[in-house]
Parts: sequence; C-alpha cells; structure tokens
Amino acid sequence: MQERDPHTRLGSSLRELFGGDLPGTIPRRWERFADVAILPSGAFASEGWSHPGLWPAVALALGADRLARMGEVTGEFRESGVEMLLGDDDWVVRRESGVDYGYRMSSCMFSAGNVNERRRMGEVTGDDEVVVDLYAGIGYYTLPVLVHGGASMVHACEWNPEAAEALRWGLDANGVAERCVVHEGDNRGSAEILVGCADRVILGLLPTAEEGMGPALRVLGRSGELHVHGLAPSTGHSDWESEVLEAVTRHRPGSELSSSMTRVKSYAPHWDHVVADVTVA
Repeated sequence: MQERDPHTRLGSSLRELFGGDLPGTIPRRWERFADVAILPSGAFASEGWSHPGLWPAVALALGADRLARMGEVTGEFRESGVEMLLGDDDWVVRRESGVDYGYRMSSCMFSAGNVNERRRMGEVTGDDEVVVDLYAGIGYYTLPVLVHGGASMVHACEWNPEAAEALRWGLDANGVAERCVVHEGDNRGSAEILVGCADRVILGLLPTAEEGMGPALRVLGRSGELHVHGLAPSTGHSDWESEVLEAVTRHRPGSELSSSMTRVKSYAPHWDHVVADVTVA
C-alpha cells in the first residue's frame, strides 16, 4: 500500500534506493506546484547522497516531473540561484488567486510566502489610479493590481532583463498588457520621466527599499500612497515604521503623513518581512 504522506513516501523510496540506512536526513518541507518540486537549500547536498538514481527517486516520491533546489539570491539582478536537479527546462507557470506568473526559476525569484500581500495589493488599488511599481520583478504586485485592482495604468520598473521578459509574458497571459508600461533599467532614470504621475507607489524590495524612497517621492503626485517593504525585528515593528516616516519626511518635508503596518511573513529568526502603508498629503 502506497503511503499517502509524501515525507513518509520519500523516506521509504530512498531507503529502498540506498538499501536500508540513509546517508543523512531528508527534508521535511519543500515547495510543490505544477510539475515541479523545489527542495530547500542544502537538501541532499552531502557526498553520501551521491547516487545516479537519487533525483528520479525523489521526484517520483514527490509526484513531480522536474526537481530543483533553492539557492542563494546573488548578483546585481538578484538572481534566484535555484539549481535544476532533474529536467532541463526551468520555465514555470504558477497560478495564484486568478493570476498567472511565468518565469525562469534559475534567474527570477518567487516567494510563495508573499501570497497575502500580492492579493492585498489587488484589493487596495482604487479605480482609475496610476500606480508605479519601482521593483516590479516578474509582476509580483503589478499583475494583481492590474487583474484585480482598478488601476488605469501601471508603470512597472525592472532592471533584470530576465524578470522584465517574464513580466511581459505575464501581462500578455493575463490580458492586461494595454494598461502597463514596462520601464527596463535603473528606476532612478525611469523616475525622471514619471515625475508626479502616481497615485500609488510600491517599493517591494528586501532587505530594504531605502534607495527607492527618493524616486518614489519623485513619481508620487501631491498626495498618494506608498507601500514600503523591509525587514524589521519581530518585536520592533513600530521603530522600523518610525524610520520609514522619517525617510519620507526627509525627501518631502512638510507633508502630512499617516501610516499603518502589515506583517507579510516571518523572514528569519526574530525578523519579519513587513510593509508600511504611508499616506502622503
């Protein structure tokens, strides 16, 4: 009888492959979508796991055709570092909350833990708003704003060519390309041609979007909303929020500000991914 629990099934498959004792621990978590399973960084990395049948056995146990392993985000384009273990094609399509995202796993990031924030951006965007997404990536927030929000136009800034290509695919696949302009390159340059156009600006960069504060307030109209992402100590959200408000004031002195905080997810022990929603008037 086949085990229903995938972790148990994985262990049984590998014990059969290795003839009993396993050369190390097996992961308890992984990401599974479409025909892909993505293992955590370091999974099966020790020499003891070296076996020509390892990756097919793992993929079969997890019900996947392709297998990958998380890596470290590196480089000026913040490439994902995902390593393909089984299968040559790293292009994937994920459907989430009625939005299709397509991208290459080895060069573009996708954080499944940000699902609620992506959904929220589609909910808070008002009718006929102009939105600037300063760190658009493959369309993490741009696409839900267009698909579920009422934005009349989104200006999506992205300097990773691979991510910009994936974003354009997503715009076409979701039928919203006519309401988005992709600005490829440094968002500081893009901001100079978008001065004062925005009702809402998204600064979705970790660990900090501090360098985007100047461009964000250049493109924001006389009033509007900022969504500023960052990392805050789990017990110090209010201190981080105060720092964001101080940064806004430095770039636009005399503005009336109000704000609220959203915790997106736990990022690391004692650190949270948070968003400050700042109203500028």
